Amino acid sequence: MKIYVVDNGGQWTHREWRVLKSLDVDSEIISNSADFLSVRDADGWVLSGGAPSIIGEIPKLGKISEILDNTTVPVFGICVGAQFMALHHGGEVRKAPVPEFGKTKVTFSYTGSIFEGIPETITVWENHNDEITSLPSMYRLCASSMNCSVQAFYAEDRPFIGVQFHPEVEHTMYGKEIFKSFINLCKR
Repeated sequence: MKIYVVDNGGQWTHREWRVLKSLDVDSEIISNSADFLSVRDADGWVLSGGAPSIIGEIPKLGKISEILDNTTVPVFGICVGAQFMALHHGGEVRKAPVPEFGKTKVTFSYTGSIFEGIPETITVWENHNDEITSLPSMYRLCASSMNCSVQAFYAEDRPFIGVQFHPEVEHTMYGKEIFKSFINLCKR
């Protein structure tokens, strides 16, 4: 099995890669400017977080739209990766009225997809200035926090999942379990 981590300039991209490696997954970090055809052998994709703001800096996110438009395997968007997924499919992303940094409590209203077995409330690690304010109809909301209404979601018609928080950071409760569930989804 091969899972590519698409580098969107995030400070924790290597942690996402390391979590996958620690779970015995063949993983490689690739540039977000890679052509889909050159990496289409993926069994799964992680769209990393990143420094770019969705507002005004979309060109810095390279060609990740090619992945979303062409892949049939699971995609896991983290932070700006999740924001791009929502925006690409018709949702809205705006500057957060209250940016979140550090530990935050997230409450799950639905624990389907890779969130099955996650407790109703967990502590997660946040690092975002922008946030998803409206999800496309294809996505189902799974979790929110006090200051961010969209913390986790998944698509009902394809294996796409997104989180605003950072499951790769050890301060996030159940982060490794979320990655394990994503890996299992990639094995199907």
